[in-house]
Amino acid sequence: MALIKPVSWLAAGYSKSSLSPFPAGGGLRSRGYACLEALAMDQKGYRRGSFQSSTSDEDMLEIAGASLDFSMADDDPPLDREMGGFSSYNGGGMNGTSTMMDFLEEPLPGVGTYEDFNTIDWVREKSRDRDRHREITSRSKESTWALIHSVSDAFSGWLLMLLIGLLAGSLAGLIDISAHWMTDLKEGVCLAGFWFNHEHCCWKSNTTFTDRDKCPEWKSWSQLILGHGEGAFAYILNYFMYVIWALLFSLLAVLLVKGFAPYACGSGIPEIKTILSGFIIRGYLGKWTLIIKTITLVLAVSSGLSLGKEGPLVHVACCCGNILCHLFTKYRKNEAKRREVLSAAAAAGVSVAFGAPIGGVLFSLEEVSYYFPLKTLWRSFFAALVAAFTLRSINPFGNSRLVLFYVEFHMPWHLLELVPFILLGIFGGLWGAFFIRSNIAWCRRRKTTKLGKYPVLEVFVVTAITAVLAFPNEYTRMSTSELISELFNDCGILDSSKLCEYVNDFNSTKGDDLPDRAAGPGVYTAMWQLALALIMKVFITIFTFGMKVPSGLFIPSMAVGAIAGRLLGVAVEQLAYYHHDWAIFSGWCSQGADCITPGLYAMVGAAACLGGVTRMTVSLVVIMFELTGGLEYIVPLMAAAMTSKWVADAIGREGIYDAHIRLNGYPFLEAKEEFSHKTLAMDVMRPRRNDPPLTVITQDSMTVEDVETIINETTYSGYPVVVSRESQRLVGFVLRRDLIISIENARKKQDGIVSTSVIYFTDHSPPLPPSSPSMLKLRSILDLSPFTVTDQTPMEIVVDIFRKLGLRQCLVTHNGKLLGIITKKDVLKHIAQLANQDPDSILFN
Repeated sequence: MALIKPVSWLAAGYSKSSLSPFPAGGGLRSRGYACLEALAMDQKGYRRGSFQSSTSDEDMLEIAGASLDFSMADDDPPLDREMGGFSSYNGGGMNGTSTMMDFLEEPLPGVGTYEDFNTIDWVREKSRDRDRHREITSRSKESTWALIHSVSDAFSGWLLMLLIGLLAGSLAGLIDISAHWMTDLKEGVCLAGFWFNHEHCCWKSNTTFTDRDKCPEWKSWSQLILGHGEGAFAYILNYFMYVIWALLFSLLAVLLVKGFAPYACGSGIPEIKTILSGFIIRGYLGKWTLIIKTITLVLAVSSGLSLGKEGPLVHVACCCGNILCHLFTKYRKNEAKRREVLSAAAAAGVSVAFGAPIGGVLFSLEEVSYYFPLKTLWRSFFAALVAAFTLRSINPFGNSRLVLFYVEFHMPWHLLELVPFILLGIFGGLWGAFFIRSNIAWCRRRKTTKLGKYPVLEVFVVTAITAVLAFPNEYTRMSTSELISELFNDCGILDSSKLCEYVNDFNSTKGDDLPDRAAGPGVYTAMWQLALALIMKVFITIFTFGMKVPSGLFIPSMAVGAIAGRLLGVAVEQLAYYHHDWAIFSGWCSQGADCITPGLYAMVGAAACLGGVTRMTVSLVVIMFELTGGLEYIVPLMAAAMTSKWVADAIGREGIYDAHIRLNGYPFLEAKEEFSHKTLAMDVMRPRRNDPPLTVITQDSMTVEDVETIINETTYSGYPVVVSRESQRLVGFVLRRDLIISIENARKKQDGIVSTSVIYFTDHSPPLPPSSPSMLKLRSILDLSPFTVTDQTPMEIVVDIFRKLGLRQCLVTHNGKLLGIITKKDVLKHIAQLANQDPDSILFN
């Protein structure tokens, strides 16, 4: 790492004692990473008090050289502007010239704030939080009130987690209850109260257990309109009502999304990953998005489309976290702290989606979070716990479970069953790779053709096709969660499902354990219906995911795997029943024994397909384990999940969320990918040969008019500051947004600032004739320690620096002279070029 060298603080004439051991890495911008604190913040010394107002001229002088944000320099429209809060310290208050003034002694509105589609400066944000914490700690010894404030500040994080858990759990309960009722509304209505779903309507009925779904209080639409539910006309009427309700729900959902909250569509997880990596997407986690996503999620799930609510629940929970952050100053004003909260909120979202608090924490850690310190792990666990407890208190399904498809298995599995489990893993990997390629191809077509201009028509057509194909098959007509629940179910004596219509021999029944039995006609009917359902789900999900309605992928993927697993499980069960004397069965599956559990195969298949699509491993196994409550099935789940990931990775290394991030051109630098090419920083930096020279600002020789001309003629997000155009010796880096705001405020508030006023970034004003207009000192907005590399630095090291330190750009030097600049977008374009991809796709679309 000898090639990595920040601008020397000695060159700026500062004593080492004036610098804090905290990184001064102004250039460490954009994406935070797990080792960001350990690596970035220990290597470079961020000046103390860098983001809080100084209390004396001496303090101002001490920190003058070590702090400011320099992070954005990009050819493309600004990727980050809100570099907040650092204007509050003064670059030098000791020059008493009457014709000069550093007017940034107080924070200016807008300086140090991030605009839309920009990236945060992780190092600066963490530095600001440490300075704030130091100040509170020092003041806590001065008075009782300050001590109380210190305690409340420390407790505020846990209070925020409590509020997020309560709100996320409550909204999840509301969504579950509403979706269950509206799904049943497509088939009929309860006369005892229209707000009851089918199951709740029949709770108080006196019907027998086998006829529990045919209670007199529940009427199908044909019974309500025609007075009877039998015959062809009644079937057609029910069919018609089912399609009409589905179209009504989906159209209402897409119109609400299009009209009020365009960000409420999709699952939200690719955008959440991008936001947690430091990117700003204003409104994506706002109150309107939360309201519309909650309403339209219910409508979309109820319409019968091949989508789930589990992914969007992560988005809903993150919206809750973002909104509640505004109640607490330390989270409202610090983007890095807010992202710690959003990581915990994502864990709470998965917790209520699957009833899996531990799985939720691991999902946040493994799949979505970019920066996940230990403190966030504890708070994520607390938020997930509170959310799960809140949902359990609401009891949306009336069975004291957090999800509809909770199931418990009691029979052990045999070692030889690992073979079909691994086969399910292979199927899951193949399905995942096929789905990702097909869905990305369809979404790309949607983005590049006229299809994308008609989202309402697309939703209408897909819903109509789905509803028309789904109604004749009872396994596609029911909600996907109910289907998964039925497939996971282990058949008992009282089960009336077709899947449990075996030929019974009650003489061999011992207690509740049923032996493996010959399949009856109902099982064979269910098998071909499930095979048709599998084909439909495989293809219709490709066109559904990515439409302009809230759409999760967890449930459809699990449904595909559960159907395949149940089909394989029944096949193995019948093979063992009819051929129990074969060598592979004789040792452990004797006649009359209960040795094969088809529901377990469904569960393993669901995990395999979900893993193939998302490439989750550890969190997936834990989520499935928490769904079943059985430790003994961890090995089959692990075998299927790992096989699925290996097979899918062999075909294509990207999971569905990473593929959508790349498709949308989000500036996300994937930390899991290896960079193995032998290129140098000089091959990637700009300007390149035949390009115009790099736009720079000199430290003390340019006027206000000169700087404004540069700003107007370029779209860069920031500019290097050099000693002079001849020497090209680097002084620091200044942000475009801060320059604009500072000059505008100086013209309004400082007398004598005109177009010919000289701007200088040094401690002392340059010598000018007495008749010169007032000079403008902007040292406060200059970052004096931009991250630099030499032109011979291998790109392998540069890419690693960008990933692990969350840089937005670094400057390239040769023998101390400025040569060029490398931005994160340059790195992404370079990686895309080397992978034979279109480098121009790395834009925010």
